Amino acid sequence: MNFHKQSTSNCQNHVVGTGLVALDRIHVNEQAPLFEELGGSCGNVLISLAMLGRSVTPLLRLGADAIGTRLERDLRLAGADTRLVGRDRDVRSPVIVELLDLASSDHSFSFVCPHSFERFGCFEPITLRELEPARPTISSCTVFYADRVSETICDAMEAAAAGGAIVHFEPSEISDLDLFDRALSVAHILKYSVDRLGPDVAGHLRPEAFSVLTAGRSGLEVRHAGSVYWSDALGVDLVRDTCGAGDMVTLGLLDTIIQHDVRGSGALSLAIVLSGIQSGQRLAAANCAYIGARGLFRERGAQHARTILAEA
Repeated sequence: MNFHKQSTSNCQNHVVGTGLVALDRIHVNEQAPLFEELGGSCGNVLISLAMLGRSVTPLLRLGADAIGTRLERDLRLAGADTRLVGRDRDVRSPVIVELLDLASSDHSFSFVCPHSFERFGCFEPITLRELEPARPTISSCTVFYADRVSETICDAMEAAAAGGAIVHFEPSEISDLDLFDRALSVAHILKYSVDRLGPDVAGHLRPEAFSVLTAGRSGLEVRHAGSVYWSDALGVDLVRDTCGAGDMVTLGLLDTIIQHDVRGSGALSLAIVLSGIQSGQRLAAANCAYIGARGLFRERGAQHARTILAEA
């Protein structure tokens, strides 16, 4: 697989991440849940990096409930440092229902139980209570990941950028334009889906930043310094569930950045970004053969995922 250029007018290897970490409940053909596991974009990226042996510290605000206990435990058992996972009695930890149709591989998501119609907890951003003790870790990290924005998350992104971290921003929507622009102004990598945000949201990115625009089965493009690099999606023999494909692309990118020991945004080269994207696309294609956002990790293990990344 090749990219084709198109013309257009101090913790070593440490990742800190904040955003959506939830319990995924997978319903196949509208039946009772087939299984449940840690999910959410932030959750999928962080736990997968930890399983690959990377140094990962989630910065989260979860509920002081059974679901929050499970999410924190799963992160810890995967190898993440969970000392910055806050637990709040006033918060209900998020649950996401995925309804998967195996015949078509179509899926949808809901925060409501399809049988009892109970509304589950939703994402709650970190507050100053979680941020303040995290500042030394944020200021010394190599990569900072965020998939949501709030005043406090933007504070964290700015602190990470000031400390020399590569800030990876992966929004799924624009809930507050001012906060969104504030996040863009410090992001070094912006990754988003054309289906969710449209092609022209990267206007306030810093000049040296990269944007990664995903287009599902068609592929994706990387924009940098006035040029566009396109990569087709890999063909696969079996597609059961495309959920989590985008997270696998992010995983390949961040793992490659760490693998190359990139320190500071000035050292983030186009070659490294394109290589990481290609590794992630290979992993995403393989993951589609399994049910769930991290089905490949669950069914084949982290070493198999590492082999795919190394082959790329």
